[in-house]
Amino acid sequence: MVNQRPQRSPKLDKRQVVETALRLLNETGLDGLTLRAIAKELDVQAPALYWHFKNKQELLDEMATEMYRRMVEHPGRAPDTGWRERLLTANRALRAALLSYRDGAKVFSGSRFTGTLHAVEMERTLTLFTEAGFTLAQAVRAASTAYLYTIGFVTEEQGVQPLPGERREGYDTTERARRMADFPLSARAGALIFEDYDRNFEEGLAMIVTGIGARFGIG
Repeated sequence: MVNQRPQRSPKLDKRQVVETALRLLNETGLDGLTLRAIAKELDVQAPALYWHFKNKQELLDEMATEMYRRMVEHPGRAPDTGWRERLLTANRALRAALLSYRDGAKVFSGSRFTGTLHAVEMERTLTLFTEAGFTLAQAVRAASTAYLYTIGFVTEEQGVQPLPGERREGYDTTERARRMADFPLSARAGALIFEDYDRNFEEGLAMIVTGIGARFGIG
């Protein structure tokens, strides 16, 4: 018997699949997001999706690209005045975009952008850095470090708060302090680690920006 390629569904296009996947992501999380579940939501057979995506990773790549596309489409952002401001505004925007989706940071992590849209912002970043006196290698390392900090921070943040206003069971800091009463500093640290993520993110990002300037001797 000859295997036949899945027939193209006339009512299905790539953008539909991605938009449906992003919507389902908030309902099921990344582990529950399957091609079968997406196909069911679109009222098609699962093989129809393979016209657009060979596997789940290809879909995740396109989902990450669409998340990025939506992030940079927001108008009205003030122009960056220097490399420090660039890192601050870009990573704040990235965190906000990732927090808009359940497991948003996990989708971004390890995904490959399709197309070259991201190169527009990358070029602006590298231009600001090199004009400020960084070498290209230093600029890449600085921008990558801040980016990886944001991805890692939001991954941990969403492990506790999958969506804004939602908190996983087991992260009651008062109960944690009670259980760790024999370790007083560690007990008190819980509220500093698992609460006030906005403040924690800003302090960590400021440390990175200050460290980059100190490391490369550029104020």
